[in-house]
Amino acid sequence: MSNCFTFDFDHAPDRHGSMSYKWDTAPVHAPEDVIPLWVADMDFATAPTITRALRCRAQHPVYGYTAVPPAYYRTLDHWFSTRHGFSMPPARVIYTSGVVPAISAILKAYTVPGDGVIVQTPVYNCFFSCIRNQGCVAVENPLTKVPLGDGSFTYAMDLDQLELLASDPRNTAMLLCSPHNPVGRCWTASELEQVADICARHGVTLISDEIHCELTLPGFRFISLAALDSQAAKKAIICNSPSKAFNIAGIQIANILAPDTDSHRRINRAINDNEVCDINCFAPVALMAAYNHGADWLDELRCYISGNYTALRTFLSAELPQLTVARLEATYLAWVDCSAITSDTRKLEDFLLKYGVWLNAGEMYGAPGYLRINLACPRKRLMEGLRRMATGIREF
Repeated sequence: MSNCFTFDFDHAPDRHGSMSYKWDTAPVHAPEDVIPLWVADMDFATAPTITRALRCRAQHPVYGYTAVPPAYYRTLDHWFSTRHGFSMPPARVIYTSGVVPAISAILKAYTVPGDGVIVQTPVYNCFFSCIRNQGCVAVENPLTKVPLGDGSFTYAMDLDQLELLASDPRNTAMLLCSPHNPVGRCWTASELEQVADICARHGVTLISDEIHCELTLPGFRFISLAALDSQAAKKAIICNSPSKAFNIAGIQIANILAPDTDSHRRINRAINDNEVCDINCFAPVALMAAYNHGADWLDELRCYISGNYTALRTFLSAELPQLTVARLEATYLAWVDCSAITSDTRKLEDFLLKYGVWLNAGEMYGAPGYLRINLACPRKRLMEGLRRMATGIREF
């Protein structure tokens, strides 16, 4: 590992047998040594400050119902004020067990069955299930693919179509993925302001999933809707969590930032109706440790992921030049265009399992012909997974 790293990302704990969804649920036809580069959690041990804090809490032998302390809200406000330029005042914050439960509760508060909810596809698969579970209809505003001329590509919003969809009174909400999973975009202030303006003018409730906000790559800056001066942007409902950035998804903690008192009341009622109003005793401990003392670890992690992305692009250019990769601005998820090989990436995903690598097919995000690859693992493991993928694709 490079001497510029204080923390060891070149090695990771063995997660087999740890009740890991990522490692312990492989399909029966996958080999025992399958490398999982699929679901969005990292293989790295979390920041040592979090481990120490959790061990300290675990020493107290009672794990009862949890009261979130004032220090929790001070920690949230300080982190987002200093790192992202917006405040998280306690009177507007609602904690819950995760961003997906948060989205479901917000949809419950602001929609009725049959309403349309706008999503920008390809997009995080749980958006579709959240919408469906509320009895609503997903209305697609597909992103536009933009070649970059260097063997990579990116995406832009189709704002004209978004205007048309938002003007339809049947469409009452929009789920924004910011930064975007799986295409890796970090939206600009201009893009966000235009989305917020469109939604505000047409009375569409804008819900921003900002769970990947910490995971920007060098040269890119995350901007929250909550940090913009636009009055339209300040009407958005923000969901965030330390779970992706600090690899603590199993701790189950997230926060909703409501734009005003009335929205706080409505969302809080839905959180209680959905029975996701309580968190476990370790959750506030982990969040406070992450946001109070985890910044150095996080910044090194982002550099390491950037290196993994560069390694992936170099490998694919040399070994699988028919595949192209989206420019990664944020997240640790590479979005790879396999359409030169097949439009049925479900079949390709299943085929590659036999070669010992487990990826996500684009169909689950609304984009056949693509694969999503999780880069958040030691580089040696990533490269072995890519070698297996290349062998499998050549046989496909």
